Amino acid sequence: MELQFLGTGAGVPAKHRNVSSIALKLLDERNAVWLFDCGEGTQLQILKSNIRPRKIEKIFITHLHGDHIFGLPGLLSSRSFQGGNERLEVYGPVGIASFIRTALKVSQTRLSYELKIIEIANEGTVFSDKQFTVSCLPLDHGIASFGYRIVEADHEGELQVERLKALNIPSGPIYGKIKRGEIVELPDGQVIDGKEYVGDRKKGRIVTILGDTRKTDNSVLLAENATTLVHESTFNKDEEKMAKAYFHSTSHQAAQVALKANVEKLILTHISARYLTGDIIQLENEAKEIFPNTKIVKDMEIIDIPFKEE
Repeated sequence: MELQFLGTGAGVPAKHRNVSSIALKLLDERNAVWLFDCGEGTQLQILKSNIRPRKIEKIFITHLHGDHIFGLPGLLSSRSFQGGNERLEVYGPVGIASFIRTALKVSQTRLSYELKIIEIANEGTVFSDKQFTVSCLPLDHGIASFGYRIVEADHEGELQVERLKALNIPSGPIYGKIKRGEIVELPDGQVIDGKEYVGDRKKGRIVTILGDTRKTDNSVLLAENATTLVHESTFNKDEEKMAKAYFHSTSHQAAQVALKANVEKLILTHISARYLTGDIIQLENEAKEIFPNTKIVKDMEIIDIPFKEE
């Protein structure tokens, strides 16, 4: 599981930061990519990566400001031309369906795949299967804006094959029984307790990706015990009044959310073009004053999301 930041800027594209888009790469888990927001130019950023549009299975939109959605029509259209025949689901606030359908209709775009649009009006679970559950809560941005919490199911322990080979137990159906924790009697009369040959379960990872927001209690709820929290950092710590006026957060406020929620790692994004290199270092250091395990990402950067070591 990896996060790749296709756009880390705020408001408008800049030379070194495109507007918002984040790819959650689940290639090992389900051979798929989930996109969070799709600002203008996202498909150009995808061309710089190893992401294949046909692998994009779901797109989650946090809110309907242009720097988070203006790349959607182009990406949806291009996916048809690039071998994307698999169904695609788009989740987002009420109004996302009208935006997409109007853009496709006016441009006379026909898609080669099934497109399902799920509009979100309330908090709760928006998607769930055996592997992942995605839930959302409203944030505080002056427009309907949601944060998403992605919870991975626990992984079963791995079969300790080398130990079984050391006992001269050949591979085959018997391995399946041992993997299920069954008690197995071998042809030579030896009895094997399968539970002794399966490793410990791995706790599933939790990723929280917030939309634009003021500091709010729902941010903490969404991020509780998360492996990784992605939080906007549009203003520095001295601009708290301005952040509140524009419905955004400061670096300090993002760090306070991470600390209170007991997350493992804080990623800062949605960085204003007015910040130069020195300012960005300052933003990161401000957050580290409160939450040391903080990183500001740049465009195209990849962040691995490891399992927690027990």
